Amino acid sequence: MKKIVIFASGSGSNAEKIILHFNKTTLANVVAIFTNNANAKVLDRAKNFNIPTEVFSKLELNEGQVLLKLNQIQPDLIVLAGFLWKFPEHIIKEYFNKVINIHPALLPNYGGKGMYGMNVHQAVLDNKEKETGITIHYVNEHYDEGEFIFQKSVNIENCKTAEEIADKIHILEHEYFPEVIEKLLTANF
Repeated sequence: MKKIVIFASGSGSNAEKIILHFNKTTLANVVAIFTNNANAKVLDRAKNFNIPTEVFSKLELNEGQVLLKLNQIQPDLIVLAGFLWKFPEHIIKEYFNKVINIHPALLPNYGGKGMYGMNVHQAVLDNKEKETGITIHYVNEHYDEGEFIFQKSVNIENCKTAEEIADKIHILEHEYFPEVIEKLLTANF
């Protein structure tokens, strides 16, 4: 069975959808949740499914302790699901083309440092976009610049607030992220 490790910084709704999806298959399992936030709701979600967790500091991430823990697990795929820190190059090199991220916009638009969550949705609203969407991509050394794996758009012409846009994006994320992960694990590994 293939092993998925999820990195998340917040609520973990995408992590939970991925866990639920793979609990119904024999292809893979989420074997650990890593977070940089000791108060993240994703920790409660992991506990509900008896999934081990790791809470780490920026120093531990950048100086190799997190990589040591990953190497003990040997994941087939590392999934960034609402992870807000820049992912270190030494982990990306060690797990080349095995680290993916989901971004709440149609990259290359609305990507880069500081462009996450409600910041993205507010920028999309402020620019009066007619559509937005999600991008699932490989992670490289630059924010949101890795090779695209999947994009899906949604019409937002009737959205009046960033929160309404966020709701539409969450629907797309929850539907497509687990499916794309499954296709990646089936096709590439």
